[in-house]
Amino acid sequence: MPDTFVELYTPLLKSDVFMTQARQNVEQGADSLTCALVYAEQGKPEFALAYLLLLELSENEKREILATSFEQRARLSEAKAEEFDIKFHRPFPLIKVEAQKDRLAASQVRQGRRVRRETRTLTIN
Repeated sequence: MPDTFVELYTPLLKSDVFMTQARQNVEQGADSLTCALVYAEQGKPEFALAYLLLLELSENEKREILATSFEQRARLSEAKAEEFDIKFHRPFPLIKVEAQKDRLAASQVRQGRRVRRETRTLTIN
């Protein structure tokens, strides 16, 4: 049996803060789906994911919302990189690399695969 949404994507929450905030908001009457969609549109996958984990929704719908949040963060990052390029008269390639990682994450989520947020370290001899 393939991994579930919870099994695949809960590890992306590196802090309990996201789940704590989501639970508190839901307890105070917030709608989990609405919150997940708002955070996805804002390009905040960690917050969107926290609300998605609290929802009774199909796996495909959850994956689509999470993927959308990664794509939106990529778009916002690229726009910020372009803005910085103009403002500071130099490129910001690391921001663009992070945007590429977010696009890859969106693709992995849509395919129902675990998101690999690999980082490479430079070894200095």
